[in-house]
Amino acid sequence: MKIEYEDSFVKIASLLGGDDYVKVARALLNNENATDEEIASATGLKINSVRKALYDLFGRSLITGIRVRDLKRGWFVYRWKAQRDQVDGFIDTQKKKALERLRQRLIYEDEHQFYSCGTPTCKKLTFEEAMEAFFKCPTCGKNLNLIDNTEFKHALEWKIGQMQQESAK
Repeated sequence: MKIEYEDSFVKIASLLGGDDYVKVARALLNNENATDEEIASATGLKINSVRKALYDLFGRSLITGIRVRDLKRGWFVYRWKAQRDQVDGFIDTQKKKALERLRQRLIYEDEHQFYSCGTPTCKKLTFEEAMEAFFKCPTCGKNLNLIDNTEFKHALEWKIGQMQQESAK
């Protein structure tokens, strides 16, 4: 049976590595227990690109590899298989990590005051950094002004609430 549709395994592969990963993911779904050489042949990708994608997907527990002896050549090869049942767990883990990063950022924004010169290419500074620079931008030399980050904190709080509601379902 050939799998042509886009399922969550292929979508995750796309997010992780783009077109090469999509080709490898589709090849794995269409040919269970394929070797890296068979996948390279099926996708038209170079063997190094295929191996890079396979090792990355394997490192994230989205595929498994079984070492077997190649009867023709006598050496060991890996036969790769997609673990579609791991996709939901992978997505949940990534969501939890993102939620924790948002929480940490909100704490950081709450605990600090920020200063900027208003130039988009210049970095915003914490109060301590601004004080060390005598409230002059270290990049362009303009005066540093206090930034009101209330809107940004509200946006973080909204996104955190949205993600918490989604994970509660």
